[in-house]
Parts: sequence; structure tokens; C-alpha cells
Amino acid sequence: LAPSELQQIEKYTRENHTMDLSVVIKLVAPLLHSGEETPDPIPTTTRGTIPAWINGSFLRNGPGKFEFGEDRYNHWFDGMALMHRFHICEGSVTYSSRFLRSDSYNLNSERNRIVVSEFGTVALPDPCKNFFARFLSRFQIPQPTDNANVNFVKYKGDYYVSTETNFMRRVDPQTLETKEKVDWSQYVAVNSATAHPHYDREGATYNMGNSYGRDGFFYTIIRIPPAEEAAAKEDSADLSGAEVICSIPAAESRKPSYYHSFVMSENYIVFVEQPIKLNVLKFMLYKIMGESFQKILSWEPQYGTVFHLVDRHTGQVKVKYRTAPMFTLHQINAYEDNGFLVMDMCCGDDGDVIGEFTLENLRQESGDDLDKFYNSLCRNLPRRYVLPLNVDEQTPLDQNLVTLPNCKATAKRTNSGEVYMTHEELHNDELLQYGGLEFPQINYDKYNGRPYRYFYACGFGHVFADSLLKMDVHTKELKVWRYPGLFPSEPVFVASPDAAEEDDGVVLSVIITPRKEKSTFLLVLDAKTFTELGRAEVPVSIPCGTHGVFNETG
Repeated sequence: LAPSELQQIEKYTRENHTMDLSVVIKLVAPLLHSGEETPDPIPTTTRGTIPAWINGSFLRNGPGKFEFGEDRYNHWFDGMALMHRFHICEGSVTYSSRFLRSDSYNLNSERNRIVVSEFGTVALPDPCKNFFARFLSRFQIPQPTDNANVNFVKYKGDYYVSTETNFMRRVDPQTLETKEKVDWSQYVAVNSATAHPHYDREGATYNMGNSYGRDGFFYTIIRIPPAEEAAAKEDSADLSGAEVICSIPAAESRKPSYYHSFVMSENYIVFVEQPIKLNVLKFMLYKIMGESFQKILSWEPQYGTVFHLVDRHTGQVKVKYRTAPMFTLHQINAYEDNGFLVMDMCCGDDGDVIGEFTLENLRQESGDDLDKFYNSLCRNLPRRYVLPLNVDEQTPLDQNLVTLPNCKATAKRTNSGEVYMTHEELHNDELLQYGGLEFPQINYDKYNGRPYRYFYACGFGHVFADSLLKMDVHTKELKVWRYPGLFPSEPVFVASPDAAEEDDGVVLSVIITPRKEKSTFLLVLDAKTFTELGRAEVPVSIPCGTHGVFNETG
């Protein structure tokens, strides 16, 4: 874009809190291009100052390849995993990236077409087979993908990349080389696991999966013990000792709920059974019907939302809590306070949004069509729910049980012996100028499961994130980093070595610059003031990604 166009963008954005549609079209399309890998680390150009105390690797994951031969994926979630590494040492930064050599990637590459089905794309039968063989192939049980393009996770000191099937891939966090495929079902009786585990302060890891059989459909909570200090470390995956500590039966066995993550406090795990439903019958037949996994999910608000509270030490399921229909992908934090569990989440009121991020919708050629699509999406906003922990038959009915000061959330015991909750909006009207928020992060190591004050997130002024936000949950005040035409990734907090306060440190985010090719940069913000300290410019075009972590030992 010409300088005069950029000035017009900035003026229009200031006055209207959004971008001109023709500009949006120019900028969004490059976010969804296929990337190229950079396996050998390359230097970056530093502007400003990268604090010398930052020493480690910022690891990012996300979809990075959207076609093989003439075949194209349908949904943004389907792209092949492209891993990125920004290594920071003594104020300088290098960059490298690699495609995950999953079975899905290798098979697709060998045959130069899509042969493994993904979330929104069904692989078609081999055209080289005869008609009868192609027909019979529709009745074969589809194998889950190992295209782990969602997140980097850690078990017993090893890094893995993960998606939402039963497969993960162990990876080398230094070289990004792909190691062995790991099947959860070989360790515990589950059919999948999330890409958002939680870690306790003793070194154990918790995750959620599911299982189904003659007895119905169950949501399962998994615990993986810490690595044994005295044991000799072998270069192989180790999930030994993994155990299911709790199984929660689905409210509707033939229509279990979709979930992306869960929340954990010092003593509890909360699973949100939301009304995004998976039709089990369609799931069994989806390959025969030629429909993708995305098509068997449906938003069914008549079921409402159920919070399952589990004691993470005993596995005991506590009282069942209900609230109005809503959906959540990412929770912010949860902590216990004087007999209550305070739970903060990013929530929306229409779960159909998950299936709407098709590449067709995101690559609209008309500004009006793209704007219509954006306006059809619900805004995800931060909410607070408060769960009273001491509820029994003596607890009074239809009386607000929440007695925390300055709290607008409510919880009432109902005649059914359950508790019905209403939420508190964890924001003021200023946030609406930035279109809601997602991808929340906190000072996890020190404050996850504990009372906290700040979280960091992406603001969504249009289809993709176009701002970084810092929210004060005490005052609901915002700090904002936003520049027209720049698209940030999920912000990740890194504490300074001498941190005395919760926000002493930096926030890292990868900024995509579609108006200028091969100029992506790593942004470093002062977490306290939310002002830029420095940036490391990379001569590479990077597609929009999903999640990342900071590896301090990198």
C-alpha cells in the first residue's frame, strides 16, 4: 500500500474503530497463504531493544500449508502444521521453522493430493482405484489425523505438538525436528486429548480426553506424573504413569459436547459441558456420507451449559452447576476465594462460529461479503462465574449464595439440587471498540490457579486479531497496542528474573505484516506499560498461527 493509503487507513480507523473494507480484503488474504519452512536459523534485524535477560525460545504452531497438488483444504483448522522458533539470547534473535513431518503431511506429499481427512475436509477416494474399490473405501473406519497444528505442550520435560485427536508428535524444541508419533490410547483409555493441558507446581500435568463404549460417552480427566529425578533420561516419549482420575458421563450420550480446553485451580478442575454437540451417529457415518467432522457439530442451545466441578486430588465430582447456553474455547484463570471458585473465561453466545472459519468465508473477494461474515460472528467477551463450593441439602433455595465483595455474578441452589449461575461481565464498553477478545494468557507460572489481576489477549476488530490487549480484572481497564494493517498472534507473558509484581516482564507476539512481504516481526512489549521495547524483523512471510509457548531453557 502507498503511504497516502496508509494515512487514509489510520484516519479511517481512528474515526470508525475499524478498517475500510477494501483495505481489509487486501490485508486478510495473505494471512491464509501457505508458508515455506526455514529449517536453518537465520538472523533478524532488531529495532529498539530486546532485553538482554530474555534467554530462550518462543515456539509457535499453526496451519501453514493449505494445498497438495490440485486439492485444497476447506477450513483454516485443516492446514498442515508449521512450527516456528524465535531464539532470543543476549538481545539478539534468530528465526527458524519446519513443517511437522506427520503421517498426514508425508502421505499427502507422497501422493500430491489430500489423502487424510481433517476437521473441515474429507479426503476423497483414490482416483486410481476402480469404482468398486472407491465405493468400498467409504466404509473403512477413518484414522484420526496426527496433523498436530494447535499447540506446543510439555510432558515430563519433553515437548510435543498437539491437536485434538489421540495422536501427538514429540519434537525437538531446538531444531524443530519431528520425532515419534505418540498414541494416548496406548497409555490410558481415551480416544483424544486437548492441546491445552495444565501443570501443577509439583510437576504433574493434567489434561482432558474422552472415551465411549457400551456404557456410553465419558469425559475423562488425565493426570501424568512428573518425571522421576533419579531416572536416566532416554530419548523417547514417556507418558508412563498416566492415569484417568475421573470419568464424567455425558448428559446426552448420543450427543456429547465439544470442548477445546478446561480450567484448573489449586484443588479443582472444572469441565464446561457446553451445547456444541457432536452427533455420534453422524460421526460413525460421516465418511460414508462424505461430510467432514466440522459438519457433525451443531449448536443446540436448548441443552444449556453445565459446569462439572472435580476435586483434582480425589477425582470426586462435586455439585453440578448450570448456566445459560454459551460456548467457550479458552479459559483465562480460576482460583479459590473464601469458599468460592472464581472462574474467568472468554465466552460467546453462538457456538456455530467454530464451523464458520472456512477458507471460503475467510477469502471473500468482496469487502461487503467479508464484513457480512464478520458481523455474523458473535463477539467473544471475558466473563466471570462464581461457583459456591459448600453446597448441600441445608443450603437455602433460590437465594444468591455469592457473598464476595464487589461481585455481580450470582449462584442460586434450585429445587433440583443443582446450582444455577449468572455471570459478571469482566469488561466495560471500551472493549467493544476492539471487537471482543480471544487467546487469553496470564503470568501462568506464578498465578495460574491463584488470585490474579492481569491477563493479555488479542482483540478482534475484524476476522483476524488486529490488536493486543492488557486487561485489569480489578478495574476492567484496558491497555492497547494496535496499528492499522498489523495482525498480532496470541500474546505470551515472560516474567523478568527479578520480578516483584505480577506484570513485571515482557509480552511476546508475532506480528504479521501482509501489506509488506517478508517483513513479519517478533514484538516485545513491556508488560507493565504495554509499550514497545523492541522488535526483531524476519525476512519471511509467516501465515497466521494458533498457539505458542516460551521455552526458557531453549
